[in-house]
Amino acid sequence: MKEEKVKRIYVDNAATTAMSKRAIKAALPYMQEVYGNPSSLHTVGQVAKEALEAARARIALRLNCDPREVYFTSGGSEADNQAIRSAAENGAKRGKKHIISTAFEHHAVLHTLKKLERDGFTVTYLPVGKAGIVKAEQVEDAIRPDTALVTVMFANNEIGTVQPIAEIGAVCKAKGVPFHTDAVQAVGHVPVDVKGMNIDMLSLSAHKFHGPKGVGALYCRRGLILNNLVEGGAQERGKRAGTENLPWIVAMAEALDEACESMDKVAKKERRLVNRLIDGLSKIPHSVLNGDRENRLPSIVNMCFEGIEGEGLLLHLDDRGICASSGSACTSGSLDPSHVLLSLGLPHEVAHGSLRLSLSEKTTDADVDVILKAVPEVVAYLRNMSPVWEALEKGEKPHLL
Repeated sequence: MKEEKVKRIYVDNAATTAMSKRAIKAALPYMQEVYGNPSSLHTVGQVAKEALEAARARIALRLNCDPREVYFTSGGSEADNQAIRSAAENGAKRGKKHIISTAFEHHAVLHTLKKLERDGFTVTYLPVGKAGIVKAEQVEDAIRPDTALVTVMFANNEIGTVQPIAEIGAVCKAKGVPFHTDAVQAVGHVPVDVKGMNIDMLSLSAHKFHGPKGVGALYCRRGLILNNLVEGGAQERGKRAGTENLPWIVAMAEALDEACESMDKVAKKERRLVNRLIDGLSKIPHSVLNGDRENRLPSIVNMCFEGIEGEGLLLHLDDRGICASSGSACTSGSLDPSHVLLSLGLPHEVAHGSLRLSLSEKTTDADVDVILKAVPEVVAYLRNMSPVWEALEKGEKPHLL
């Protein structure tokens, strides 16, 4: 590999995180020493089974649920699919084919809902407004006698706003409607209590909190029927066929423990650095912070700068050693502006010029100093090259920010 001359500042942790040393160390024995299939009846298999169930219990403890309510998956997208499709299929059997969600969900949710719409379901997409927050009252007003499911993400993956999950859960419980939340960005970063928040189903993914990629979990409250996405063996109490990825499951449990143990300390540091970024980047003329400043994850800041393209901004920042994004990594190949930013009411022209910075406990004040110097310089450079910006500055077109 070619040696890099530029020191890398990684601020794209909402896309993925580096595995922690604790998680790697935890996984290693289950690659060579405890290598049995947890479904095997012999001693080697049963030792593996014990490790599997111990990891399940650790994750359940962090979510405040029964270990039998935790099902291991390949990640958040699979968990979203299984939760939503199960609720939809079970609701349809009782004549309920209406689902409530929001306009700025992750595509693992939105694409699943679009498929269900093609299959005859009706979906209400609640607006989130400029602040990027849906209110419990909106959910309550949208619930109908034929509502089979409410699915609202815990924290948005692009702008970081945190939803009033406990209040929404209370509404759903009172109305007798199952409530699912995509908590991929939240678990390990903010407190999550499925019982206290009246959550019926929850999706999580290990690689968002310094665990490995390709493993996640679905919490499903006992009493709800979970339908299979993957048919085959009887693993995961018959609800998810396929030999469990024991090394990665153990690593996920270790990473979650580590994240929860240091959550308060890390959040305090990240929030301070994010506030520095917001204050500094807001000084750039014709810029805007996307989403509510207070009700957000401590680690994410998303800004738009009028008169530039986000892709150009990212490439120039990368040349300076800053690894950032303009939104979800799952849609990085798309030329369309972010559906999340459009849901906030931003014009297409403005939404194209977005920047998401997502920090971790390793981000330093020195890193923030570099970012606060680089971003204004790159924005100014790109604007000086832009005929659109020239027209805005000459008054030929009105500024939108």
